Amino acid sequence: MDSSIKIDPLGFREYDARWLYPKNINNQGIKNVGRGFGTQIIKKNKNPRVTVGHDYRSYSEEVKKNFIKGLISTGCNVEDIGLCLSPTIYFSQFDLNTDAVAMITASHNENGWTGIKMGIEKGLTHCFEEMKELKEIVLNKKFTEGEGSYKKIKNYNIKYINHLSKNKINKKIKAVVACGNGTAGIFAPTILKNIGCEVIELDCNLDFNFPKYNPNPEDMKMLNEISKVVKNNNADIGFGFDGDGDRVGIIDNNGNEIFADKIGLLIARNISYQNKNSKFIVDIKSTGLFTNDKILKKNNCETIYWKTGHSYIKRKVKEENAIAGFEKSGHFFFNEPLGYGYDDGINSAIQICYLLDNENIKISDLINNLPKTFQSPTMAPFCNDNEKYLVIDELKLKINNLKKNNTRIDGLLIKDILTVNGIRFSLEDDSWGLIRASSNKPSLVVVTESPTSDNRKKEIFYFIDMLLKETGKVGKYDQKI
Repeated sequence: MDSSIKIDPLGFREYDARWLYPKNINNQGIKNVGRGFGTQIIKKNKNPRVTVGHDYRSYSEEVKKNFIKGLISTGCNVEDIGLCLSPTIYFSQFDLNTDAVAMITASHNENGWTGIKMGIEKGLTHCFEEMKELKEIVLNKKFTEGEGSYKKIKNYNIKYINHLSKNKINKKIKAVVACGNGTAGIFAPTILKNIGCEVIELDCNLDFNFPKYNPNPEDMKMLNEISKVVKNNNADIGFGFDGDGDRVGIIDNNGNEIFADKIGLLIARNISYQNKNSKFIVDIKSTGLFTNDKILKKNNCETIYWKTGHSYIKRKVKEENAIAGFEKSGHFFFNEPLGYGYDDGINSAIQICYLLDNENIKISDLINNLPKTFQSPTMAPFCNDNEKYLVIDELKLKINNLKKNNTRIDGLLIKDILTVNGIRFSLEDDSWGLIRASSNKPSLVVVTESPTSDNRKKEIFYFIDMLLKETGKVGKYDQKI
């Protein structure tokens, strides 16, 4: 009955859907989201086939079942590959030649959250416009009616594992593989062993309670655990995968965290030798080193800073025909011949293994060969969903005025302002700070970096923190420097 439908409109986010379940969305609500997505698919494809999968949470299968009911009611023919990763679903669209995909996952969010990553065009997922259209269809109940079908595909994960296991490495790389008890635990260790790594498993058994920490490669708790195991086992590298396997975090052989944007720069350099005149897309949270990198310049490569978010970077990689894209959060995107353009944490780890296989030095030496910068972790202060974009608009005005008035931060003037996603301001020495609204949680995102000193990185954060406090709308941080 319509009276039993519960859907919080704020769950339709910029590039995927996320709700607390069943608090903000119930089974009938999930079914209607399925009907909405089915309606979008039918507009583009008659008699469509849709691949669907789910992650390892206690309620994900139930959510998927109701979502599938909605899809079938519009005339979609569902092919259910079962428990899998988001990149398994993305791969299946190319492999099975289906017309659309949907993955039931809340990725790295805390237990209680559910969500859907979905896409129609191969290798791409919904962006702002598609999510806006979906929201309108669902909330106004403008559904297509039809009669679809359901088919269960068994053992599909073996196909995905084999796909990523093809190319072997020559060097014996000892890798710590950490999955935070998330779904990647049944994929990452096997695939990395298959390509020739010696694997030390950490929290790879599936446990939907996430007893130690959320499977989030930006979470310092997870990274600190990987660091200990790398040092205790004299490992060459540590990999940390998120809840749905589309991101990876890196710990070097000395137990130090390497932010994914710097790994991205190393990979970009490596790729640029064989692929001169290439474009790379990096998200707005990424290091400023891409801009003036000598090797990328020597190989005539261009870097474009773009909106944070896997859907935005995927789309920009395709639009610009870039060979790769990198996000600081650990989403890496490889276009052909290295991949199909979508984000896959395990493929990203494989590309890093290839990088190590080609070099005779440790990952820490490769990083040390990059110009030194001091980077903050990604910090997320609480801010209500209905206020966070207003806060960002307020800060854009304020920081632009500070630039006009020649206000100094740690003694330096603001040199440049970039507003492609939130506001990123650069100082005279190329230090910078970023404030943007989170696309999938009620919070802001704050990042700072300085090529000059750790103290300057902190001073930029203190400056941002002061601006945020002045708004009166920002709460506690998840972590801070």
